[in-house]
Amino acid sequence: MFTVFNEELDRLAREIRDRHQAFAARRWSDADLADHQLREFRSTLAYVKDRSPFYASRLAAVDPDSIRSLAPEHLAGVPFTTKDDLRNEFDKVLSLPLSKAWIFYETTGTTGRSTPCPRDNTDSLHNNTALTVYYDTVFRQFGDEQVIGVSGPTELHAFGDTFGDVCRNLGHAVAKMWPHSPMVGYDRALETLRVLPATGLFSTPGMALSLAKKAYAAGLHPRRDFRLDVLMCTGELASPSLLENIGEVWGAKVYNALYASQEASVMGASGADGALYTAPLLNFYEVIDPDTARAVEPGPDGVRTGELVVTALYRGSKPLVRYRTGDLVRLAPASAGRTLPAPVLEVLGRTRDTLSIGGHRISGYDLEELLLSLPRGYLDYQVVIDAVDGQDELTLHLETPPDGEGVRVDEAAVAALVRERLDVPLRFAYGPLGSVTTTGAMVSWKAARVEDRRTAAPDEERAAALGVAGGRAQ
Repeated sequence: MFTVFNEELDRLAREIRDRHQAFAARRWSDADLADHQLREFRSTLAYVKDRSPFYASRLAAVDPDSIRSLAPEHLAGVPFTTKDDLRNEFDKVLSLPLSKAWIFYETTGTTGRSTPCPRDNTDSLHNNTALTVYYDTVFRQFGDEQVIGVSGPTELHAFGDTFGDVCRNLGHAVAKMWPHSPMVGYDRALETLRVLPATGLFSTPGMALSLAKKAYAAGLHPRRDFRLDVLMCTGELASPSLLENIGEVWGAKVYNALYASQEASVMGASGADGALYTAPLLNFYEVIDPDTARAVEPGPDGVRTGELVVTALYRGSKPLVRYRTGDLVRLAPASAGRTLPAPVLEVLGRTRDTLSIGGHRISGYDLEELLLSLPRGYLDYQVVIDAVDGQDELTLHLETPPDGEGVRVDEAAVAALVRERLDVPLRFAYGPLGSVTTTGAMVSWKAARVEDRRTAAPDEERAAALGVAGGRAQ
């Protein structure tokens, strides 16, 4: 309700709401969207040049008014922003002083310097309005009497504030809980979910599985002793097969709810049909070859695959220009038959998480989907890569419920799929997995889920994940 104390923000909030609702209702034409994106792109350039010390220098030779199109050839003169820029330039990237923000967040800093990610009211109004409109299509399926648990990584993360605000906008009660907090812990979080009872939960995929493991350890059954209708998973790479398995474990519908980062905010969100939609009123999206930085041409189906680049189309504390996310995506054009009229994203993992197995390159997303397309009912997984006599071999390690109820693993069928795609053998192992699998949101999917024994020592990210895991009791 802070907007009622500021007439300008109250007016802005209504304008943003009306704009997003009209877009979701398909009242925007392609020309309307193109005009909006070009106008706001140019406004962002002018804004950061005027206010950010980093961009004042980086964009000194760029005239925003000279940009007449957002076609790749017309953007070639606008430099990219990289993660190293954010680390090296730190608060010089900001376009507003910290005193103008309403809240301060930061990146995790597990593999490098934490960078400041403040939000002012404008940032939150734009991002949370988009999420409210998109998530309305999801939650209305489950009725009005909902209590939503919110389980995020740390108090310095936007997770709790964002989803709490969006659920409040939609009229749903919220219970924030941090199972890794020493004041909460898993037992208390589970008790809160059970006695409320919670009908929905925002969490990472890893946290959803960890909560299920802890429920079994406490003598509870996720499907029978809880009444979750919907899980909104985010913060980690999540293939459709992994999400489907989480849904079976909890007896709930599961969504890949959000694609975002602390530094770039909302870049994609789910709709009722389960697709992960871009937010074209918030960002301008490009797809580039991660090696050459050239724009990727769409295939015959209109899909572009490469590294995602985003530019903020609103002006707040830290709008970024042509920001290289480091994430590999498949970006498909909007379709008339979908819930929302926006292009659809598949986030394939970080570009540096692409693996070479048996001489074949494969993204983390595609490897996870390949291995987990058939197994169901498991509570955790990890992939082990070995080299035996110069040949790669895979092991899929699954942790299953103590009673084995609902577990289905057709080992021969999965091994055949792996042989066909990667031409390597696949073995299976079963038993408890260590806490390193819970660190995906803090470090990376690869560090949490892949043990590559072909290397002599853990790389920097794997070492960081093992360090985080060492501080987490199982």
